[in-house]
Amino acid sequence: MTPLAGKRKSGMGPVSVRPLGEADLDQADEIFRVAFGTFLGAPEPRTFFGTADYVRTRWAADPQAAFAATIEGEVVGSNFAANWGSVGYFGPLTVRPDLWDQGIGRRLMEPVMDCFGTWENRHLGLFTFSHSPKHLELYRRYGFWPRFLTAIMKKEVSESAAVPGRVLYGELPAAERPNALNLCRALTEAVYEGLNLEREIVATQAQELGDTVLLQGAGSELDGLAVCHCGTGSEAGEDVCFVKFGAVRPGPEAADRFERLLNACERLAAERGLGQLDAGMNLGRPDAYRRMVDRGFRTWLQGVTMHRPNEPGYSHPDAYVIDDWR
Repeated sequence: MTPLAGKRKSGMGPVSVRPLGEADLDQADEIFRVAFGTFLGAPEPRTFFGTADYVRTRWAADPQAAFAATIEGEVVGSNFAANWGSVGYFGPLTVRPDLWDQGIGRRLMEPVMDCFGTWENRHLGLFTFSHSPKHLELYRRYGFWPRFLTAIMKKEVSESAAVPGRVLYGELPAAERPNALNLCRALTEAVYEGLNLEREIVATQAQELGDTVLLQGAGSELDGLAVCHCGTGSEAGEDVCFVKFGAVRPGPEAADRFERLLNACERLAAERGLGQLDAGMNLGRPDAYRRMVDRGFRTWLQGVTMHRPNEPGYSHPDAYVIDDWR
């Protein structure tokens, strides 16, 4: 997601782009909040996103894929790339509002595109504002095409019964975690060739951001997984459980597995004492979206995903996946 972009103004110092360092995080976080708050018309932009943290969590997950734009040594914007195996996406890309429309966004695109080249991701994407022509045009220049609306949805958490076969990755003994990651990889590979959420699962655990729900299936297979951020300091924020990514094994029973996965995520939220469950749903997956609406999820933020190449990836009617590429 990205408020930014355009051409350089005369009189502005030269823009440099370098890796984002730990000492830059406070400044990058403030720019991130002010940029989004300003673009969306928030009365207090500096407090936008509340206690949710996108900058420090994404930097900690992969410091080598985090970049700063500077003018005369001062950080004026940042961007982050994420590697999900065959899939790569970027964001948040943010620029200080008084420097919008001066080409800084384009400069911050260069290193993330280099990351994707190094990682050899096959399908690239981003989430941006569907009502903003300048965002759509900026990313079109890099080969990204708008395809589907994506709804960021929320519901009030209700008490739920225990879910059979639910295991939390964080509760597994250390010796069992490598095998669990292998099973997760097999599941996501079945959803989309080469898709791999290992980095998200490990980063969520290492940073104590939440946990990953695993649904055991018949034999040694997994029926589903969901990487969940929980509460203050994560990408969820205070009193929220955010499903950053969720998926179930494809096949004839996928819809039933999806219902079970939603139950398991809500159960985790209730166990953590959190009042709201958030999840992103791409409208290229209409049955999954309908099932979330039927459960009481409602959209509070809507954008569009842009894809390179102009293909659906894993956003098609037979896929039961939760994500939003913010």
